[in-house]
Amino acid sequence: MADEAAAGDIEPETIERAAVVGCGVIGAAWASRMVLNGVDVAISDLSPDAERIFDEVLSNAVAAYDDLGFATDRRGSHRFASSIADAVTDAQFVQESVPERLDIKAAVFAEIEAGVVPDVLIGSSTSGLRPSAMQESMTHPERLVVGHPYNPVYLLPVVEVVGGEHTPIENVRRAQAIYAGIGMKPVHVRVEIDAFIGDRLLEAVWREALWMVNDGVATTQEIDDVMTHGFGLRWAQMGLFETYRVAGGLGGFRHFMSQFGPTLGLPWTKLMDTPEFTPELVDTIVEQSDAQSGMHSIRELERTRDRNLVGFLKVLESNEWGAGNTIAEHRRR
Repeated sequence: MADEAAAGDIEPETIERAAVVGCGVIGAAWASRMVLNGVDVAISDLSPDAERIFDEVLSNAVAAYDDLGFATDRRGSHRFASSIADAVTDAQFVQESVPERLDIKAAVFAEIEAGVVPDVLIGSSTSGLRPSAMQESMTHPERLVVGHPYNPVYLLPVVEVVGGEHTPIENVRRAQAIYAGIGMKPVHVRVEIDAFIGDRLLEAVWREALWMVNDGVATTQEIDDVMTHGFGLRWAQMGLFETYRVAGGLGGFRHFMSQFGPTLGLPWTKLMDTPEFTPELVDTIVEQSDAQSGMHSIRELERTRDRNLVGFLKVLESNEWGAGNTIAEHRRR
């Protein structure tokens, strides 16, 4: 319990050099966050689109940081390395963001380990693979942690940090410190489970949404409207439990639980089942999504998302609440 108490008071660690292996949407956003926080980043990705993706994501990140009022004139450098070995040779920290396949990750970890000294930590952006499974083929498994972010990584502060069977708590804490040093809110997932915390919650909502489209209850637009005009606004500032605490009124959370707890026994959800993923269901969802948002390019949607998030974060910062506190603390540093 002492370790867990200490986890809430992580002293940020500043690094000067990092490597990002894999430069898709997530890897490019990691690299952008690091660069804009003064870290020199070496990027490894053999895709011919990697440099274009990074340039576009960095442009979005710069615009978001300008809107937040963060200085972007003291940014770190970035370069595209000729190989993984070239990228990691001087790195003080490595963030891996390659596809979600154990065989691909194993091959990448082998190349990373061959190029770094044993005490360099490796963070994996995996959204669901357990670190223990990824550690099985490693020479130094103790230095691997999961550092699972949320998109856009350069703007959303939270990162789920998960240690595996061979990860000592000291390495978990150091990873948290490094992430805190680039302005993030590291949350230690104390029990190693598939999909961690956030994606488990998202999966539950996703299953319900698929059922409602499948059963003709609601369209993608209607489901998103309920979220964006309703509980999504509450979750941005208070999350689930604090929102329900308020819903309990003067009686507090105990009153809420006594009033609404029994509804958990009602057949409201289909959490343990999913609709069959038929071509018809996929076509329905794609057609509805196209009608909802197809008039905008992905980059337009990203920029709109970022402007809205910046506005939310500014309000939360001014109210000294939620994610705004992480932004304020990073601004002070």
